[in-house]
Amino acid sequence: MRVNVKKLAVAGMMTALGVCLSTFSIPVGASRCFPIQHLLNVLAGIFLGPGYALGFAFSTSLIRNLLGTGSLLAFPGSMVGALLGALLYQYTGKMWTAFLGEILGTGLLGGMLCYPVATLLLGNQKAALFTYVLPFSISTVGGCMMAAILLTVLSKSGAVHYLQGMIQET
Repeated sequence: MRVNVKKLAVAGMMTALGVCLSTFSIPVGASRCFPIQHLLNVLAGIFLGPGYALGFAFSTSLIRNLLGTGSLLAFPGSMVGALLGALLYQYTGKMWTAFLGEILGTGLLGGMLCYPVATLLLGNQKAALFTYVLPFSISTVGGCMMAAILLTVLSKSGAVHYLQGMIQET
């Protein structure tokens, strides 16, 4: 894969935003949910593509964990949603598929992938397969709603296509 410096720079800025804004959390059930991460996942999927969106989600989760502001549950939650949203958007070119990918990837698949993380790595023997699906789904729907509002405004002004053109390799 050839490195696109513009996409790398945008991914770095989005990572910084994700880390800085991660203090805005909503405690739901056994996890701390972050709607800002899901907003950024959708934006990364649309503007950066699958590889950079996945790298952005991983970087944000890693830095949050190193700073003590995140948990290991952030990895499967954010990474699967960012990747699936980006892949669906890349395949169809329709924004709603990025939202769908984020909701299914984070809410359902990411929530289910948290089960082995919770039981094996965090020692939570009370966790069940679907323990994290509801809290992750609530968080990701909130983040996707925020992204939908932002992207609607940006689309009407023509900024989405302009920004996509600016980020692409020349």
